[in-house]
Amino acid sequence: MEGLTLTGILKKAAGEFPDRRAISISGKFNLTHARLHQLVEEAAAELVASGVRVGDVVALTFPNTVEFVVMFLAVIRSRAVAAPLNSAYTQEEFEFYLSDSESKLLLTNVEGNFAAQAAAAKLGLLHATASLGSPSDSVKIGAAGERAPLPDVSRILNDPSDVALFLHTSGTTSRPKGVPLTQLNLSVSVKNIKSMYRLTESDSTVIVLPLFHVHGLMAGLLSSLAAGAAVCLPQAGRFSASTFWADMRAYGATWYTAVPTIHQILLDLHTARPEPSYPRLRFVRSCSASLAPVVLERLEAAFGASVLESYAMTEAAHLMASNPLPEDGPRKAGSVGKAVGVEMAVLSEDGEPQPAGGKGEVCIRGPNVTKGYVRNPEANKVAFRFGWFHTGDLGFMDSDGYLHLVGRIKELINRGGEKISPVEVDEVLLSVPGVSQAVAFGVPDDKYGEEVRAYFCATLPASRETDVIGYCKKNLAAFKVPKKVFVTDTLPKTATGKIQRRIVAEHFLSQISAAKVSKFGA
Repeated sequence: MEGLTLTGILKKAAGEFPDRRAISISGKFNLTHARLHQLVEEAAAELVASGVRVGDVVALTFPNTVEFVVMFLAVIRSRAVAAPLNSAYTQEEFEFYLSDSESKLLLTNVEGNFAAQAAAAKLGLLHATASLGSPSDSVKIGAAGERAPLPDVSRILNDPSDVALFLHTSGTTSRPKGVPLTQLNLSVSVKNIKSMYRLTESDSTVIVLPLFHVHGLMAGLLSSLAAGAAVCLPQAGRFSASTFWADMRAYGATWYTAVPTIHQILLDLHTARPEPSYPRLRFVRSCSASLAPVVLERLEAAFGASVLESYAMTEAAHLMASNPLPEDGPRKAGSVGKAVGVEMAVLSEDGEPQPAGGKGEVCIRGPNVTKGYVRNPEANKVAFRFGWFHTGDLGFMDSDGYLHLVGRIKELINRGGEKISPVEVDEVLLSVPGVSQAVAFGVPDDKYGEEVRAYFCATLPASRETDVIGYCKKNLAAFKVPKKVFVTDTLPKTATGKIQRRIVAEHFLSQISAAKVSKFGA
């Protein structure tokens, strides 16, 4: 049973490598695997004593801090469900995510999060804070409700079927969908990642991605801990290009994983101000958005390590395919590699597997894949067909079994690895006074892969582009705000009145070379 749960795997690693470094907070202190395990057990007991029950959803919104790591693991250790949330959300967004996940408790750091706390108060949720001053301290959990005597946490047994993690994935035809992932899903995924990249207790990495994302959480943090390896959390609680290489050197990093946007930032910094020396890395990993082959080549030349592009999604608890390490096979620029730990097929619209080179929808199945979206039978009907989970991505397998992605069936905007639902942006645009119609879409961008743009129809002259963007900034997280918006008289629609997002995007791209973006029909 121990190997079938994430908590069991982490307990085993703590037993095998008790004195090895598990977490470093840059410039502050280190925690060993044994001490981290002890802190998690203590915090789990505190949560249970505070009234957290089996299956309760506990929302967490933190920077990348040790408090987040301990409390995330404590929540799932107590057989509750952890729901990490982006601290940049607006109050309205927090209200949606807290309500949709049916959260019972909000956890933050002692500094708090005004928008999250306001949303929690409106929904009648309890709010608690967590802080850890030094390695010898216990985590202080403040104001989580009335407290019962501390339970014997050793008697709490995690089950593979326990839902441990609740994340949202953006949709194009609805609001973001809730994805429940079990202890088994998570345990299989970390074992797949650990095996694919040969992670051992000798490895170390710096976490550059937010831990409310499945990429940073699974590939960066949890797989490292499961291997008995070490991670460093930047002192700022987020990625900082100015301190990244210093942290990599100081903590003996052997690899890192990031989205293409961060790789590009590091390349730009290398070109402008190269480091006096770079650590000797086993590999560099890229995921969550397409990595241009020319960028891959520049990364390898700059940092002297193999760059492994991979393919992942929330519904699969992250990893689905990857290029191999050099010792395990060739890597192909422009390909996301071979399937890892899942069955993978490219299917036609009627569910027929396609031969090598034949394009179709990328589909997967395996023990790391979610059983289905929460309270969303229509989405499940679309996603789970012919015995496979349908990713919504268009691709083909080459004769060597390497997957090549050629487009997206879904209309998600992928901005630097952040998946944005255009429908969610549409809804905010349509709530602007004087806006009658609106459509958001993604356009190519050198830095982020894609950027958000939008057209809208105005019924009032006062609905200017600057006013619309200003409204969006108040009601959307910063990464979802359209960089530019354009007013127009009409938008293309189907016979049933549905705005044709694809045609809008194509029109925009066709006008790129013009001095200005014209209206439809102009």
